[in-house]
Amino acid sequence: MATQRAAEGSRSAAGGVRLVALLEAAKGAIVLIAGFGVLEIVHIGAAQFVDDLVGHLHLNLANGTPRIFAELANNISDRQLQLLAAAAFAYVAVRAAEAWGLWNRRRWAAWFSVASGLVYLPFELVELAKGASALKLALLAANLAVVVYMARVLRARHAVR
Repeated sequence: MATQRAAEGSRSAAGGVRLVALLEAAKGAIVLIAGFGVLEIVHIGAAQFVDDLVGHLHLNLANGTPRIFAELANNISDRQLQLLAAAAFAYVAVRAAEAWGLWNRRRWAAWFSVASGLVYLPFELVELAKGASALKLALLAANLAVVVYMARVLRARHAVR
């Protein structure tokens, strides 16, 4: 009976860990798409990209947000964009390794998941202190849920040993 409960708990934990793996893979996929977008900006030029985007979305450059992007596009070099794309691809590699490790139930990946989740907390709290929003609260709650869940998985694995 106890063995059966332990097996069911292990299957349940595996499903939860795989869900976290899918979340990490999704984060990597989003940044991968953004990284290719940055490379496209390098190819066509940042100023041209912003002009095309503003025209396509029928935005007014006199307004705040579109003007900020236009100023940024005029002040960023191709080298800076290439470095940004390289950083994005490095992030993707880390997320892919973490997702693979979690999917395959590697202990190092569970530890990495806890550590990487904890790294984001101070930044999320600073952003929350600047002004609360539903999105900021949801991201903080999701990150905390993953950290707590993965810590419990590690603790349960340690107890079995």
